[in-house]
Amino acid sequence: MRWGNAFPLFLYKKNMKRIVALCLFLITPIVWSQEAVVEQTAQAFQADLNTEFANPAESPLTAEDLKVFTALDFYPIDAKYRLEAVFVRTPNEKIFKMKTSTTRAPEYVKYGELRFVLDGKACQLNLYQNIELVKKEGFADYLFLPFFDLSCGKESYIGGRYLDLRIPKGDTIIIDFNKAYNPYCAYNHKYSCPIVPLENNLDLAILAGVKKFHD
Repeated sequence: MRWGNAFPLFLYKKNMKRIVALCLFLITPIVWSQEAVVEQTAQAFQADLNTEFANPAESPLTAEDLKVFTALDFYPIDAKYRLEAVFVRTPNEKIFKMKTSTTRAPEYVKYGELRFVLDGKACQLNLYQNIELVKKEGFADYLFLPFFDLSCGKESYIGGRYLDLRIPKGDTIIIDFNKAYNPYCAYNHKYSCPIVPLENNLDLAILAGVKKFHD
């Protein structure tokens, strides 16, 4: 056997295995750290929400439900539902009165659009600003993202869910559907809640965030 050809090939294969193993070693901690961030932030969100609902001074629950409340029901935390969307500012939009679950009609304005791909589907959602809320301290950059998806009326609340976002500095924004929550009227009819605009209906199921409260 002539080692002139076989030996270099052997070394090449051996070194390639080492290179691949090194690449996997370097990449894996990054993946783990991203998933850890999603897990930790979503867990913190869930803990804060459960604390709020268990507190009689803050809870939207009826007195009857509050007596037996232990925790809200959440979908399993899934990193795929934390994604980066393209943010498109839509200036010069007209103020409009958003429909609610009551006769109340608060004023909102469309602030921008979010475009992203999820489960292979191109999606678009509108972002809104509440005209009165942004005047309050700490809410000047607050954005309201109501949405409806194919899970609504099944595992999640029939009326859709909400997300809280902040005005981004650039042309992208992070959406974390693991932090999607129900409007208060999902728990108590005394509340007046914005109805999800028709243009924010998603043709896919968002299996993340808070599930419906009552079966």
